[in-house]
Amino acid sequence: MDPYSVSKITGAEIAQYIDHTLLKPEANRAALDKLCEEAIFHGFKAACVNSGWVGYVAERLKGSNVAVCSVVGFPLGAMGSPAKAFEARQAVADGAQELDMVLNIGAMKTGDLKAVEQDILAVRHEANRPVVLKVIIETCLLTNDEKARACEIVQNAGADFVKTSTGFSTGGATPEDVILMRKTVGPRMGVKASGGIKDFETAAAMIAAGATRIGAGAGVAIVSGAQ
Repeated sequence: MDPYSVSKITGAEIAQYIDHTLLKPEANRAALDKLCEEAIFHGFKAACVNSGWVGYVAERLKGSNVAVCSVVGFPLGAMGSPAKAFEARQAVADGAQELDMVLNIGAMKTGDLKAVEQDILAVRHEANRPVVLKVIIETCLLTNDEKARACEIVQNAGADFVKTSTGFSTGGATPEDVILMRKTVGPRMGVKASGGIKDFETAAAMIAAGATRIGAGAGVAIVSGAQ
């Protein structure tokens, strides 16, 4: 999207890019209630939570236009594929309409690309469309060549989005990474920027770079900063 056009985006328009997120381990029921209320009030695209909260959040969001998103294999991506597949299956059964899984980063760094792809395929098998599958590649831990290769694997495995970061590692989203990811996957696949996006200007920069979804705990601040 043209940067000038993004700078003129309204709060309601940018809200439809945002996955309103709460993944802190200490998050309690009251915090999840607030997340859901904010998501409905502002018209966010989705509310993203840990898998143990999916059933509760799905009930709170019933009848709204806000999708329920669960993370899978979060935040390390280092558990076995059967464990990720089981978590994905349970999250979908509990009401998740979207899944954000973490890539097997260690396998990626080892160069075991087949294991990386099989890991994604195991989750995709348990989350057939219309469930939306996003794969977090944790860009801060990869070289540019690894980022591009990871994007290709994610695309070949049939995921719907490639996503920058968990927000729990050494760095978050950057416009440069979003540009690289968009260039690699082309115009049809989704690119989600997440990690360290706390205001409208940062979110707009990610959209201008090619992001079609924004993951943020600061969704209210982002829409409040729009024109």
